[in-house]
Amino acid sequence: MEGIRSTTIVAVKRDGKTAIAGDGQVTVGEKFIIKNNAVKVRRIYNDKVIIGFAGSAADAFSLSQKFEELLQKFSGNLMRSAVELAIGFREDKYVRKLDALLLVADKENLLYVSGSGDVFEPECGVAAIGSGEFYALASARALVENTNLSAKEIVLKALKITGDICVFTNTHVTVEEV
Repeated sequence: MEGIRSTTIVAVKRDGKTAIAGDGQVTVGEKFIIKNNAVKVRRIYNDKVIIGFAGSAADAFSLSQKFEELLQKFSGNLMRSAVELAIGFREDKYVRKLDALLLVADKENLLYVSGSGDVFEPECGVAAIGSGEFYALASARALVENTNLSAKEIVLKALKITGDICVFTNTHVTVEEV
């Protein structure tokens, strides 16, 4: 059976707020939509951190679980948790690399975290992952540069645009903001 994947997650950091939004589509391979209302954005660590995930479903859950465990271990320090997760992959503490990506945010930080040990802070306070990431990233950057919309309004509009273009993205959206 082909892997379950396909989604779009977009994040914007603006005016002291960070919003992360994700669509609800889950696709098996390139031909079959298995679910339209999945929730791929959620709050963790006493609602102080938001996380959005994309990639192979099992790997995305594993990666987010590992990240959440480190967040607990390091008392909610987002940057330290992300770096320690990356170090774990680089030092082969984990059995294998994970086919998944995360966008994570707290009040101060927005980070991209991969299941192969990459961590970085996105340029311009805008990030996207998943099947529609390029559409969402372009839409969100254009909205940041050319409007006065809030972070939450931008991620919602960017996902609407992406859902209208990308067959792997729908318009059933979950959004969280810190």
